[in-house]
Amino acid sequence: MIYTITANPSIDYVLQVDALNNGEVNRTTSDVKLPGGKGINVSIILKELELDSTALGFVGGATGLMFEKLLQKKNLNTSFTTVEDDTRINVKINATKQDEETEINGTGPAISADEKSAFLDQLKQVGNDDVVIMSGSLPKQIADTFYLDIAKMIQAQGADFVIDTTGQALLDTLPLHPLVVKPNNHELADLFNTTFKSEQDIVDNARKLLDKGAKHVLVSMAGDGALLVTKDHVYKANAPKGTVINSVGAGDSMIAGFVGTFMKTKDAIESFHEGAACGSATAFSQDIAVRSKINEVYNDITVSQLS
Repeated sequence: MIYTITANPSIDYVLQVDALNNGEVNRTTSDVKLPGGKGINVSIILKELELDSTALGFVGGATGLMFEKLLQKKNLNTSFTTVEDDTRINVKINATKQDEETEINGTGPAISADEKSAFLDQLKQVGNDDVVIMSGSLPKQIADTFYLDIAKMIQAQGADFVIDTTGQALLDTLPLHPLVVKPNNHELADLFNTTFKSEQDIVDNARKLLDKGAKHVLVSMAGDGALLVTKDHVYKANAPKGTVINSVGAGDSMIAGFVGTFMKTKDAIESFHEGAACGSATAFSQDIAVRSKINEVYNDITVSQLS
């Protein structure tokens, strides 16, 4: 079983405008409310790939009820921990003529000690052959070591884990050997306080993550495609042609495609191909990609071995 953790889920209120004019009244051309959160996005893609997962997280208040109602349409298996404070709302504004995306993200609920304990109790069911995918920001009153503590816990129970975060929180989990980590090229540069002048620079720094303990490293590079770096080889997937409509969730989709396929096949190259297709398909969609779009994009992607 795959478990996804969205510690700080949201209702994403996505607004389309022709142009965003600061300090003025702006009117939308369309809007949509979506259940948001990086782990939720992963579970949605896994469902499209006909793979079961259980979505975990903290949900509360009137917005939490709305969040769960929106999520029911996705037919996901969920087991949320109910909290007293409200689930947050994130506002995402797409200015079409300016080709700009603006995000205003809520902070999220404060989590009590009892609510945290109830959440961790659910993870006691995780065991051999399971994978836990942890991603996204943390709500208030949750320590920065939350993901690290979970990784230690579920690893002791025989499960594998994936961590999709940045900075020191990512580096701290590497000695526990996550199945895969997926920084983009900018996040990777920030991790090692450097800049990249070539693709080889990206590969060299991705290898540092392998040296620190990661089993696989995916590096997304937007229009330049993506890289898979393993202990033996480096592979590159091209960026397929298409119009980017909404990049939110593309990285989550890539992780879902990789992890879901790897659990079935143990083939890192095929998993990379599927992951790249899922990521691009979501970028070309208003919401998280559907299976037909993933299949379409898959056929436009070629994976080549660089070394």
